[in-house]
Amino acid sequence: MAKVAIQTVDPRSLEWTKQAAVVVGASLLVALCARVTVPLPFTPVPLTLQNFGVLTVALLLGSRRGFAALALYLVEGASGLPVFNPAGPGGIAQILGPTGGFLMAYPFVAFAVGWIYEHSSRRFGWAVLSGVAGEIVLFIGGLTWLAVLTHSVSTAIKLGLYWFAFAEVIKILMAAGVASRWHKRTSPQN
Repeated sequence: MAKVAIQTVDPRSLEWTKQAAVVVGASLLVALCARVTVPLPFTPVPLTLQNFGVLTVALLLGSRRGFAALALYLVEGASGLPVFNPAGPGGIAQILGPTGGFLMAYPFVAFAVGWIYEHSSRRFGWAVLSGVAGEIVLFIGGLTWLAVLTHSVSTAIKLGLYWFAFAEVIKILMAAGVASRWHKRTSPQN
């Protein structure tokens, strides 16, 4: 009689694979959101849904996985994959261009938003507060880079902030709504 060898799958390896898939999927969500882009004729920074994707990923995945997803997103874009908004040149040129400061800030935005939200009650108000903190990190990075490129802080603010404030409020509220509803439905108390 022949003996049959049975291999078992290490649960840690299975969990690691699951988490890697979640991170890759989250980076692809941000890439899909980047496809919704409206170029504005008076600024090199387009209006895009990318920031909504970043906030949503951060609120749903937390600080570490959110950071990993957005770092992966930057690597994907830098390597030439079409994940950045289509209004830009793509690749490294996009990271070094006018929107580069916003792009480079994404992993740090995700970490900040995720960290605040995972240390809170996971309610809508905390999601909004986390999103506001993330937007502050985002605009510090984006405006700093624009100021370096334009050699003017006032020009950077004019090109990268004023036109976007209202839209960012809407993105924060949408991401907070998604996250708070998700956590309410998946929390162990329900």
